[in-house]
Amino acid sequence: ATGLAFVPMMGAVLPANLVAARVTERLGAPMTIALGAALAAFGCLTLLGIAPGTSYWKIVGQFVIMGGGLGLLVPPLTSALLGSVDKSRSGIAAGVLNATRQTGSVLGVALFGSLIGQSGQFMSGAHHSLMISTALLLAGGVVIWYGASRRN
Repeated sequence: ATGLAFVPMMGAVLPANLVAARVTERLGAPMTIALGAALAAFGCLTLLGIAPGTSYWKIVGQFVIMGGGLGLLVPPLTSALLGSVDKSRSGIAAGVLNATRQTGSVLGVALFGSLIGQSGQFMSGAHHSLMISTALLLAGGVVIWYGASRRN
């Protein structure tokens, strides 16, 4: 049931991935990444209103927004990284990117799991996890956008 609850979020990733190339052509990679991070952060921020009795149907929209934001930022981020290295080193860059993603996922699950796994602290831990996610997404988006605007 928990896995099925996240299907709308994951279902939003694919269309956003497909649209990301067109958005990147119009706005550029840094702006698309920042926009995706802002959307995902907005989804996290709006989930802060959840409580123990919150209906699933009241949060499914936030899941879709988060998935859309993540789907929008990953393709241009990957493309920018792989495009920034010599073609002869693209395999190494792809390996480093995937290792970094996997490490981040493991650390994120461990951190957020420890926050929500404490006895009687699920909602408090969930709120802390959402606040941390919001802050990291916004900070990452701002750094990428600001860095690109300084370079231009």
